[in-house]
Amino acid sequence: MTTPHVPARSAAEQEKLEAAFRHLTEHQIAFNQILALKVHEFTGPNGTVCRFEMRPELVGHYLYGRLHGGVTAAVLDATAGAALMVAIGEKFAHETAEQVMHRFAKMGTIDMRIDYLRPGIGQYFHAQAIVTRLGGRIGSTQMRLVNEEGTLLATGAGAYVIA
Repeated sequence: MTTPHVPARSAAEQEKLEAAFRHLTEHQIAFNQILALKVHEFTGPNGTVCRFEMRPELVGHYLYGRLHGGVTAAVLDATAGAALMVAIGEKFAHETAEQVMHRFAKMGTIDMRIDYLRPGIGQYFHAQAIVTRLGGRIGSTQMRLVNEEGTLLATGAGAYVIA
């Protein structure tokens, strides 16, 4: 028995969806605006890279100018959410951008673990997240934060309600 082929969305509709992902992540989530978090790239059907620059408002250790641990956690959480949005968009490739965007209304963090490996020192940072499992109600992710030199600063794992 074969499953019926479900047509993927058009290239124009995919561009519309990616623009909507960016707008939601960068402009509609107010805390991401405080972080000045930007979607840097979509890394395939289940991943995202976000970027932000070091600023005095993000310092957690005033003597050394290190990134605040809460900023690290918030950025990894937001990047994981963005990766889940991409994966949900792929899972429902037959839906329009507008239909997919409505699926994010109930999305939220259930559990998250962050391992701080090195001091958060750098001029700018990249956060990467991949979806490790996308179920009907729960999604799981793995995340990492590096500075501009590629030094691994933190890793994380998260679980999210997605329906």
